[in-house]
Parts: sequence; C-alpha cells; structure tokens
Amino acid sequence: MDQREIPFAERRFRNAKFRRGIFLLPALFTSANLLCGYYAVVATLHGDISDFDHAARAIGLAILFDSLDGRIARLTGTNTEFGVQFDSLADVVSFGIAPAVLAYAWGFRSIPVSSPINVEQLGQLGWILCLVFLICCAWRLARFNVQGMAPGGSKFFVGMPTPAAAGVVAAIIHGFKVPLHDYRWSIVWFVLLAALGALMTSTIRYYSFKDLPLTRKQPSLAVIVLLMLIAVTWVYSEVALVLFACTYAATGVALHFVRFFRHRFAPRPANVRHQ
Repeated sequence: MDQREIPFAERRFRNAKFRRGIFLLPALFTSANLLCGYYAVVATLHGDISDFDHAARAIGLAILFDSLDGRIARLTGTNTEFGVQFDSLADVVSFGIAPAVLAYAWGFRSIPVSSPINVEQLGQLGWILCLVFLICCAWRLARFNVQGMAPGGSKFFVGMPTPAAAGVVAAIIHGFKVPLHDYRWSIVWFVLLAALGALMTSTIRYYSFKDLPLTRKQPSLAVIVLLMLIAVTWVYSEVALVLFACTYAATGVALHFVRFFRHRFAPRPANVRHQ
C-alpha cells in the first residue's frame, strides 16, 4: 500500500510507536550494563577463582554496553535527561560498587591468617581504600553530569573515565586470576585502587575516542588492523586487556606531565617585558 493512502492518524500512531521503540533501545543497553554490574557483585560473593574471573568479564561487558548506549542514543537522536541520569546510576553500580567489592575480595580474602601482619588491620585498610575508589567514582560521574567534557570539544574527558578505571581492575583480575596470597602485594593492590580513584577525580585529560569516524567509510587497511586487534584481544585477552587498560591509564598521566613541563619551560617572547 502506498504511504499516501494510509490515513494520517494511523501514520502518526505508527511513527509514535517507532519513536518509543527508538527511545527504549539505549535504555536496554543501559539495563544490560546494570545487569552486568549486579552479576559481578553476585559472582564475587561466591569467592572461587572462576567466579572472580566471571565477575571481571562481566565488568568488561558492562564497559561495552556503556559505550554502545551513548553512541546509539547519539546516532538515533534519542538523548534525554532521563537517559543521562539512568546511565550514571548504572555506572555507579557497574564501575563503582562492582569493581570495589571485587577488588576487596580478590585482594584480601585469600591472605593467610599466619601472615606477619595484622590481617584484621589489612582488611580495614582494604575496605577503606576500596570505599575511596567508590566515592571517587560517584564524584566523577556527578562532576561529568554537571560540567561535561573538557573545554574545546568532546575529544577529552576531565579525569579518568569510570569505565576505564573499572577496566584496570577487571583486566588485572582477569589476567592474573589467582587471588593475592602475599600481604605485600595486597597492600600494593589497595593503594592502586586509591590511585585510580585519585585519577578519576583529577583534572588530567583523557582521550575520549568519541571523534573516531566509526560510522563513515573506512579504508581497507584500517578495517584489517581493527579485525587483527580484535582477534589478538580475543585469543590473548589476559595479556592484551591488561596492556590496553594500564597503557590508557598511564598515557593520560604521561601526557599531563609533558604538557606541564612544556608550558613551564616554554621560551617566552623576547618583546615581553615584566611590569
């Protein structure tokens, strides 16, 4: 039937139903993100080595769903204030609560009682620093909702993104799998959690990858390189994900110091006079 032969009221009803379906699509991906975060917490409570790995994988899937819901909302023009708030609440669970609980259990639960250190105090240190990570995650998300991206466009985030910080935790646990048994490494692990929290609340700029033209036609070489990268990540996920996550975290810090020293020691113009 020709579109012109359909009554206007019926066409409007069909368009309204289609529109509601488009609005639901980003929410479904956000719900999948939330589901992965919830599953990661439940898997962590079981406490086996495989359960820790499953929890880390679930956080990785949550990162994927989180990147897709925003991109789909932008492509379909369905950005709403409700979607922004729903996404932030889901991120608190998947990238705040889930990695904090997982990191605490993985870094403390297997420490032997006979260690030459007060295990109870180590546990207190652990949950406090994991709480710092969680608070910094919520702080980072609230600041992003208010301030948005870094000035000058959407190329950079202000502070380390919460999915990237959670990704470091998940990648390390997925890479090493066996929980920590040495109290010294446990202390290092919990300090790393606090450092990730500091990076999230810092003003260090991190590349957002939002300006990548993924929806445009790409050269064959770029497609081949992307497929090879995906294949390597799939086969050697334990090593590749740790390298990717830690490199991203370190690159932001390194570039921040480069910009700082370049600005600090940049030669001043000769015609500038001090008042």
